[in-house]
Parts: sequence; structure tokens; C-alpha cells
Amino acid sequence: MKVDVLLGLQWGDEGKGKIVDVLTPKYDVISRFQGGPNAGHTLEFNNIKHVLHTIPSGIFRENKINIIGNGVVIDPVVFKKEIESLDKIGVDISENLYISKKAHMILPTHRILDAASEQQKGDTKIGSTLKGIGPTYKDKIGRDGLRVGDLLHNFDEKYTARVDNHKVMLTEFFKFDYEQMLNDCEKDWFEGVELLKSFHIVDTEHMINDALKAGKSVLAEGAQGTLLDIDFGSYPFVTSSNTICAGACTGLGIAPQTIGKVFGIFKAYCTRVGMGPFPTELMDETGDKMRNAGHEFGSTTGRPRRCGWLDLVALKYSVMLNGVTELIMMKADVLDDFETIKVCVGYEIDGEVVEQFPFELNDTVKPVYVELPGWQTDLTKIKDQNEFPEELNNYINFIEDEMGVPVTITSVGPNREQTIIMEQ
Repeated sequence: MKVDVLLGLQWGDEGKGKIVDVLTPKYDVISRFQGGPNAGHTLEFNNIKHVLHTIPSGIFRENKINIIGNGVVIDPVVFKKEIESLDKIGVDISENLYISKKAHMILPTHRILDAASEQQKGDTKIGSTLKGIGPTYKDKIGRDGLRVGDLLHNFDEKYTARVDNHKVMLTEFFKFDYEQMLNDCEKDWFEGVELLKSFHIVDTEHMINDALKAGKSVLAEGAQGTLLDIDFGSYPFVTSSNTICAGACTGLGIAPQTIGKVFGIFKAYCTRVGMGPFPTELMDETGDKMRNAGHEFGSTTGRPRRCGWLDLVALKYSVMLNGVTELIMMKADVLDDFETIKVCVGYEIDGEVVEQFPFELNDTVKPVYVELPGWQTDLTKIKDQNEFPEELNNYINFIEDEMGVPVTITSVGPNREQTIIMEQ
């Protein structure tokens, strides 16, 4: 068997959680391979919205194994809140959730370091979600991290050593008053740790590879989006992990030849949260219209998302990096009321039009658009591809021709049922 990978092709918030939930019935194992609680995966069914930050999006399907891989960073406080919210609606995942011993933990001082770093940067800050993600990955790379498996081996000694080191940094380098924040955080953090210890903490790399040998099907779920990848995204306004398909190998402990299908998810337009370049951003009434129609506010932070037209230069780059085999277009319904829809097909840089994603995006990059007629139809009631208006079919065909990859699913609303499987 192979591991199919599902990931975002833009700046995150593409709708990965919903599609994982839709695809889960076909798989035995669902696994998260990178990222942390700065990622909010939203699922909606039975008219109830559910937001997951750490736990894989397959947990609402019965008899499925869910794995938090070694590439994920876990905040025990957020983890505890997720479990409690699931308990309230009668979802018990104590038996089917497995956590990698090698996943790193976000300590209370990581969150404080995140706040101190952003404060020090001032106007040059990158727009961190202040969840402690960056400092945790820094410690991981610097070989100073605390892993979930450490809960079972001299934990108190290791925790004290890490926190004492952070205190020195906060005091001497950042000149940051941390004591009250730390006192406020630690109680909840240790309560979260106790809950974390009650779950299956295992060597998940062996578990996944054994499942493949046994003929089990595995879906790997990415967080954030390709354009936030630490190596290939719009650096330095990126996340701290590899969000691309290759990250599934290092984040789960699987070999490249085990990768099967690669599902690339994108919105019918573009959004971005926080700082960083965004060539097709609309800072006008059109952008406001998109934001309101799409309810574009962060599921984790509540921050308004920046909105703009679909960027095919960036999308083509993402398709290349990930080896995408199938495209999934989300939130087509958000564009229902637009008479004309623009699509970026090139960048004008210093008077020259280029179609390749450049080393650096900045204010000199100007989008080159083509215009397509809008469908001006309520897509949310559509149940079958044969009901698509001609203009929507033309929009999809244009994207497929540009990408060289088929669109196999189109989402026309937030609910599980508003998902159209495309005929090929």
C-alpha cells in the first residue's frame, strides 16, 4: 500500500480539514505530519462547526486510527482543550489516537519567547500567531527540545533544565519580564501533560510502516500551506516546518517510494493571514466582499484574512514542488456574486513578465491578469457536477489546462455534503 498525502497549495486555510473528513472513509489510518496549534482545521457537518488544531481530522469517523506524527509540535494546553471539546459532543478518541514519542512539545516558555521575539522585532515582526511554534522548532533543530517520549524518562529533570535555559534568554537577551506569564501558564500546561500521558504514546514510524506492510491505507494530512514552507515559501514570512509533500516523509518516518496520490487543495481565490507578500491582494471593496462571503477569519486566531484573486503562478509552483496528482478546489461558492473573475497568470517584475515563482516576492511584483465571466449562480444548492453553470466549468477547465492536473473535487459550501466529486 501507499501513503496518500493531502496538503494546502496556498498560504494555508484552504479547507484541508473538511476534505480529510470527506476522504477518511477510504482510509484505515489518518496522520498529521507537521505543524502545531497555529493550524486550525475546520470541519462542518450536521450544521455544527468543529475546529481541530493538533488532532488529525479523521477523528469524527468511527474505527479509524489517528496518528500525530513526529513532525508535529504539541501544546498540552491546546491538546487538553481539544479533548474536552470533543468530550462535550460525545466523541471519545482515547482508543484510536496515537502520539509519536518523537513529537516535540511546546513549553510555556516557548510561548513567552515567541512574544518576546515579536516585541523586539517591532516593525519587522513576521506576524507570528504567538503559539510558541517557532521557538519550539528552533529548540528542535538546536537539539534542545523536549519530546513527548521524555514524559516517560526523567521528565522533571529535563523540563527544569530547558526552562532554566529559556529564563536566561528572556532575562539577558530579551530583557523580558516573564514571571507572571510563566506562573499563569504552567498550571494548565502540567494538567495538559497529565492528559497527554493517558493516550497511546508510541513509536509511530514503526506503526505506520507496519500498517503499510499489512495492506492498510494511510492518509497523511498536512497543516498550513506550501507557500508557508520554511524552504520554499515566501521567506521569512513562513512557518517553521516543511509543509510540502517531502515533509510527510520526515514528519512520519516513511520512505519517498511509499508516497501514492498527492491531493493538492486550493481555494477558488487566495487568502493570507498576517504579514508577508501577497501579489493578488485586494485592499478594496472587492477584497471586503470576498472576506465577508467566505467568512475569512482565522479559525485559530480570529484574525481577518487578506483576500485576493487566484494566483496561478504560485499555484503552478506548488503543484511542481509537491508532485500533485489531483487538485481539489474549495469555496467556489464564495465567488457566486462576481460578474467578472480575475486570474493571475504572470508577474510583471521590472518591466518583464515572468511565469515562474521568483526568489523573493516584494512590492515590485505586479500581477498580470486574465478575466473570465462569473457564474452568478447560487452553487450551495448544487448536488451534482452536471448542474454546474457553464462559466464555472470554464473556470475549472482553465485552471486544469494551466496546471496540467485534473480537478477531482469541487467544494460548494462548508458542509460535508456540499462536496462534488468530479467525473473524469
